[in-house]
Formats: sequence, C-alpha cells, structure tokens
Amino acid sequence: MTQDEMKKAAAAAALEYVEPGMIVGIGTGSTANHFIDLLAEVKHKIDATVASSVASADRLKAHGITVLDLNDAGELSLYVDGADESNRELHLIKGGGEH
Repeated sequence: MTQDEMKKAAAAAALEYVEPGMIVGIGTGSTANHFIDLLAEVKHKIDATVASSVASADRLKAHGITVLDLNDAGELSLYVDGADESNRELHLIKGGGEH
C-alpha cells in the first residue's frame, strides 16, 4: 500500500466517526483533503464544519459544505487531521507544514 493509499484509508476510517448533526473540525494537508472529498459524499448528515486553514475552507466550500468560524461553532463534535509521526504510546505529532 502506498503512502497516499494509507492516507485515503485513514480518511475513510475517520469518516466512520461522523454522526448526524455534528459540527466537524478539519485540519489541513493531504490526509485532510482525502477526508474532505469523502465527507462531500455524506455532507447531508452534518450541520457544518470548521476549517483550520483557508485552503481547507475553500475545498469544503467547493464541495458545498458549510464552513463556520470557530468562534461561531461552539464545541466541535469531531476534529480530523493527519499526523506526521507517532510513538509507541500512540502520541501523535503534527508537523508545521511545508517550508
């Protein structure tokens, strides 16, 4: 399985946590992009999303998914993002993006 295929699989697994009426927080990056594309197929189930970046917000909006400002969203039911590393205790490390 390629790295991209693993990211798609992780995004698909995360989609299983989406429940009706949720406000879903979404990170930025290739795994988040796969999640956004899959979320578009079930967008009718959720109330809205919150994006961690303009790029993610633009991708969500392009799929017709409502994007709220974090200050207007209240508590998020779920937040989905990729991680760059993990240790034996499954502590995840999120990188700072490309430089």
